[in-house]
Amino acid sequence: MPRPPEHPSLAASLVPDDPTLDDLVAAAAGCRACDLWSRATQTVFGAGPEGADLMLVGEQPGEREDVEGAPFVGPAGKVLDRALAAAGIARERAYATNVVKHFKWTPRGKRRLHQTPNVAEQAACRPWLEAELAVVRPKVLVALGATAATSLLGRGFRVTRDRGRFVESPLAPYVLATVHPSSILRARDDDERHLAMEGFVADLAVAASVLDGGDRASAGGEPEP
Repeated sequence: MPRPPEHPSLAASLVPDDPTLDDLVAAAAGCRACDLWSRATQTVFGAGPEGADLMLVGEQPGEREDVEGAPFVGPAGKVLDRALAAAGIARERAYATNVVKHFKWTPRGKRRLHQTPNVAEQAACRPWLEAELAVVRPKVLVALGATAATSLLGRGFRVTRDRGRFVESPLAPYVLATVHPSSILRARDDDERHLAMEGFVADLAVAASVLDGGDRASAGGEPEP
C-alpha cells in the first residue's frame, strides 16, 4: 500500500473518501494546493484503466498535455508509445500519470519552456498520486525520469545507477525506474537517439517480464529463481 503523505496539505483535504478515478479527476480539477495552477491551462490528471497492472509515473504534463488535458499525448508520449510497443506492452493496459498535475513553465518568446517542479510543488501534489496508487493498485510501477524516481523512491535514488532493475518499495509489488521519454528526444544525433531508445525499451521489457504472471526479472532480462 502507498505511504500516507508526511505533511497533510490542501490536496489531501480534497481527496474524496473511497474514490474512483473519476471522483479523483473531478476533485483535482479545482486543486489550488500550490501556485502552479495559476499559470496552467488545466489540471492534467492520470489516465488509464482503474485496474491497470502497470502504472507509469512521469514528472509533469508538458505543453501539449496542458492544452489537451491528458498525460503523455505530446512528442514524449509518442516515444513512450513506440517503446511500450517494442517491449510488448499495450499502451491501453497502462495507467499513466505524473508526480505533478500542472504544467510548470517559463516564457521564451512565444514559447512556454518546461521547468522542473521543486520539492514543495511535488509534495503539494503528492496526495493525488497517493490516491491514484491506492485506487489503481498496480502490480508494476515504473518511474519515468529522475524527478519521478526521487519523488517516489527517495532523494538518494539515481536513475543513471539503478535504472532497469526492480527495487524494494511499499508502493507496488514490482517497482523500477528508467529515463523519461523526453530525454530520448534531446539526444544529440541519430546514433545516440537509437542507443537511448534501445536502453529505454530494455528497461520497459523488465517491467513486461512480470506482467501476466511472469517471474521477477533482473535488468538483464533473465528471471530470478
